[in-house]
Amino acid sequence: MKTQVGIIGGGPSGLLLSQLLDLQGIDNVVLEKHTRDYVLGRIRAGVLEHGFAGLMREARCGKRMDTMGEIHEGFYIAHDGTRDRIDLKGLTGGNSVVVYGQTELTRDLYEGREKMGGKVIHNANDVKPHDMATRAPYLTYHNGTGTVRIDCDYIIGADGFHGISRKSIPRDKIREYERVYPFGWLGVLSNTKPVSPELIYAKHERGFALCSLRSQTLSRYYIQVPLTDTVDDWSDDVFWAELKRRLPKDVAKDLITGPSIEKSIAPLRSFVAEPMRYGNMFLAGDAAHIVPPTGARGLNSAASDVYYLYHAMLDHYRNGDDSGLETYSEKALARVWKGQRFSWWMTTLLHSFPDSNPYDNRLQQTDIEYLLSSEKAMASLAENYVGLPF
Repeated sequence: MKTQVGIIGGGPSGLLLSQLLDLQGIDNVVLEKHTRDYVLGRIRAGVLEHGFAGLMREARCGKRMDTMGEIHEGFYIAHDGTRDRIDLKGLTGGNSVVVYGQTELTRDLYEGREKMGGKVIHNANDVKPHDMATRAPYLTYHNGTGTVRIDCDYIIGADGFHGISRKSIPRDKIREYERVYPFGWLGVLSNTKPVSPELIYAKHERGFALCSLRSQTLSRYYIQVPLTDTVDDWSDDVFWAELKRRLPKDVAKDLITGPSIEKSIAPLRSFVAEPMRYGNMFLAGDAAHIVPPTGARGLNSAASDVYYLYHAMLDHYRNGDDSGLETYSEKALARVWKGQRFSWWMTTLLHSFPDSNPYDNRLQQTDIEYLLSSEKAMASLAENYVGLPF
């Protein structure tokens, strides 16, 4: 088999890039080791910056997002029993975010690929990139009966943190930066009316909490827990009781509880690999960088990678201009590191750290007080939250 662009990974990044390229007549193949149902079963964040929403529309996959997505023009920071609203629209000159579940977004992209007859191969086992540093890279995978080879001009590694793409780069050709946080998020999805029409980020001495939503009938809640905890340690009743403790009383009394339909614990990690290119293989999304979910940057940082790659490929195939490909890593990393800084700052601002001392706690409190007393500080938060320009 031969194609122009071989994409490893059938998550949102790989599917979005595939759809955009196909619309411009650039042939590509997506290899995904899991089934479609498995990919759609992954519950992930769903706060989309305006740039990402624009890419979905450009990919002709934004109809359901625009119909079902929740436009949010602000969110709340809860602390010391009170709530303060961050006016995203007012502080950014009219920008907002779209709350739309990643599962639904991925489903829309799959449907877009099907309508165009896109090549998405599931159950592609033992995918391997070869000869990435040459002008003739290729991919191999097992299809259950034998090994299949795909010759391509370029390889895109969009197969997540644990994927093969980054691991295939020689260790002396890549540098990794990492911080692992000493806690995780226990998340619960429930068929209940959200406690607030806008997200609530709550700082509490017992730990961080987040009130989020997928729709007006589907809520997503999180609490900070030690890394040693397991889902079995948290019954629904215990979870709801702890969540209420961490919320202002006026919010807690309105919280509607119900059986969880999904429950999981996600560890928090910051990670960046540099550069995001090796020869003719380019990394995108979680394959190259991870952020804590606190600032809603993970999926959005992946979208900016897709934006840069998409336009670089267009310039190459349409105009013979390789400048976008040559500068991809530099451009992508400049935005990635800004997202890293913002996510680190939000995480540090709102979480309880087990090794903090009274001095650290007082500084954290002062940081919140300063933020909420300064319009310029809130504007900086809002600018980053809605998404920096590509």
